[in-house]
Amino acid sequence: MKPYLCRAKKNALSVITILYLAVIGVQLVYLCLLALSFVRNKPLIKSEPKPVSIIVCAHDEEQNLRQLVPLLLQQDHPEFEIIVVEDRCNDGTYDYLRELTRQHANLRMVRVQFKPEHINGKKFALTLGIKAARYEHLLFTDADCRPASTQWAKNITAAYLPETEIVLGFSPYQKKAGWLNAFIRFEALLTAIQYLGFAWLGKPYMGVGRNLSYKKSLFLSGKGFMMHQHVTGGDDDLFVNQYANRKNTVAHVSPQSFVFSKPSESWKEFLHQKRRHLAAGKYYKVADKIVLGLFMLSWLGSWFLLVPAISHGPFYVIAAVFLLRELILMGLFRMLARKSGDAFEIWKIPVLDFIFTFYYLVTGLRALVAKRLRWKN
Repeated sequence: MKPYLCRAKKNALSVITILYLAVIGVQLVYLCLLALSFVRNKPLIKSEPKPVSIIVCAHDEEQNLRQLVPLLLQQDHPEFEIIVVEDRCNDGTYDYLRELTRQHANLRMVRVQFKPEHINGKKFALTLGIKAARYEHLLFTDADCRPASTQWAKNITAAYLPETEIVLGFSPYQKKAGWLNAFIRFEALLTAIQYLGFAWLGKPYMGVGRNLSYKKSLFLSGKGFMMHQHVTGGDDDLFVNQYANRKNTVAHVSPQSFVFSKPSESWKEFLHQKRRHLAAGKYYKVADKIVLGLFMLSWLGSWFLLVPAISHGPFYVIAAVFLLRELILMGLFRMLARKSGDAFEIWKIPVLDFIFTFYYLVTGLRALVAKRLRWKN
């Protein structure tokens, strides 16, 4: 082989190797910081549980409400109310709630019969529910969620300290058979590892509306969802992204403080849901978009550059750093499981990690160019 061809091949080897090591190095820094946040996080110093308004928005959710509302009424909390916002339902939700509110003084219904054109339907429904709330502390979940215990409301509201205005909860998906369910749970747990970890690092950037609490005064003083009222979704993550900071936000995870969510039954339903969530990310603060974007780019690069790096570089070095990445990722899932009591099948993580790379690339690009997505109607 001619000398200049040998040099070109050697240079190519060096460039690809250096690029891969740089990319996976960034990924390892992120994962190690998240792991550190889990290690350093201590159990919250709890106060007395606060009077709370539990708010649920429902659009054609009669069957889910028949399961959820009795569980909410069973909450072991000294002072709470439940507000269900009946959002233009076409099923028997109104009749069911009307009968139930006659039996329970702390259950109330707010009815939405029409909505203004300029605001997203769920945000409008939530706004009416919040304005109707009697108490300063608000706690949100969805109709297809189920509290893990009767101590849910007590645990979340006891996490409030004098300076706290937002409490981020944890909401895993119910475990069922099949790889679709495994992937849904994996993706939700990975999201939780990120938003909980960054919150514990003092950089809260999002929360999930399936288990989220904040003060009514914070909502009203900031004019609610005004900044993103036109965006489908974002009633949870965009609100937290706008108002959360190191001092006013805590993340709380314990076996009694989370709610299980009902997973999608098909890939089509799941992907639509995730496109809506990823599309809301376009409206995050610039600094958060940079941090999260770099994290996901390094994630994609860790997989897409793996084969070229192994082909052109020292196999054992490349394999070792990639294996280290997988071990740290598995460790993060184990740490979240220990905090929450919700275990995950660790052996599935490398396979789901690989699938997630292609899922995120395709879904993220579609969400980026999406012009309009719907909640329900």
